Amino acid sequence: MINGRFMETAVNNGLEVWLQQMGVAEDYIMLVVHTVAILIVLLMAVVVDKVCKRIIIPVVRKVTKKTESDWDDYLLSDDVLRNVCRLVPPMVVYAMIPLALQGEPGLVSFILKVCWIYITIVGVRLVCAFISSIYVISSMHEKLKDHSLKGFYQMLKLVVVCIGAIIVISTIIDKNPVAVLTGLGAGTAILMLVFQDTIKGLVAGIQLMVNDMLRPGDWITMPKYGADGDVMEVTLTTVKVRNWDKTITTVPPYALVNDSFQNWRGMFDIGGRRVKRSINIDMNTVRFCTAEELENFRKQPWMDGFEATGNEEVNLYIFRHYVEYYLRNHPQVNQEMIMLVRQMQPTAQGLPIELYFFSADTAWIRYEHLQGEVFDHVLAMLHIFDLKVFQSPTGEDVQKLRS
Repeated sequence: MINGRFMETAVNNGLEVWLQQMGVAEDYIMLVVHTVAILIVLLMAVVVDKVCKRIIIPVVRKVTKKTESDWDDYLLSDDVLRNVCRLVPPMVVYAMIPLALQGEPGLVSFILKVCWIYITIVGVRLVCAFISSIYVISSMHEKLKDHSLKGFYQMLKLVVVCIGAIIVISTIIDKNPVAVLTGLGAGTAILMLVFQDTIKGLVAGIQLMVNDMLRPGDWITMPKYGADGDVMEVTLTTVKVRNWDKTITTVPPYALVNDSFQNWRGMFDIGGRRVKRSINIDMNTVRFCTAEELENFRKQPWMDGFEATGNEEVNLYIFRHYVEYYLRNHPQVNQEMIMLVRQMQPTAQGLPIELYFFSADTAWIRYEHLQGEVFDHVLAMLHIFDLKVFQSPTGEDVQKLRS
């Protein structure tokens, strides 16, 4: 440092002598000396910046591309490297300006403040870029990729930005950052009011992550907010849901914790989608089968395993046995999950017969096709058992009665 000052003094004295010999007025000599010194420092900063951008960054990129791992490609991403290069020139200026402008404490102090503010802002951007790189790496990790960590990393960025803002303010007003932070204590209530959604979103995001309640890609249903579709992303303040009609609904994270929502992830994990539908049988068509009908039924392959109840069998009982046989031999019905055909409480609209089973495919379109196929077949087979579906009278039925 002493040698540097000595060299700087020698250069300045030599420049002053040369300017005097050139006939420059005494009032302008120091101005020219300081201007030349500033230009030299700026030139050094520009040279260092060019060296970083055109030599160091390409070398680092080549090295990271040659490695087999991917994490270094993200930690040393273009955004990170660019911000590192932006830090070097102001640091050169910060170190050289006191030597170049000896005897000008006011100007040196001003330039150092500007440099420090710039370094702080670029440093905040560098840390935020580094956090983004860590988020990308964690999203690719096998154990973490299914967790909604975006809100957590956004909160880290917010903390970094707040710290940077405090440092900048303390630099401008020439106060210790701790004193500035202490002064903010009086405005804590106001800050909590302004950032209440952010704070609640952070807490809710942590609860969602720890309890594994929500992941990107989950199908959720939340009628209160009109959400029925796939989760696109979980951020600090919103959860974006792409509905089946391709609209996008945003839901506050704390609403998912405070209110009830339905997550269909378990259905996809199990590999079966439930079908629970019923048909109403006209109770006037329920009767005992004749001996001839029983004889014809016993010849059918689907009567294997039929458990007779006595000498007289009810056509509805045999029909339920047939539907169970049909479901157990259907290739698109999940045979490892519960399956039953049950009789429900009779109503004024007939006797409900409910089919309860699970599809072997959870895809929506194939699931709907399976439902349609099963009930098409069941309705078409009712006449074999001399059964009819209950149907409320229509205008056509009234017209027939009148005629």
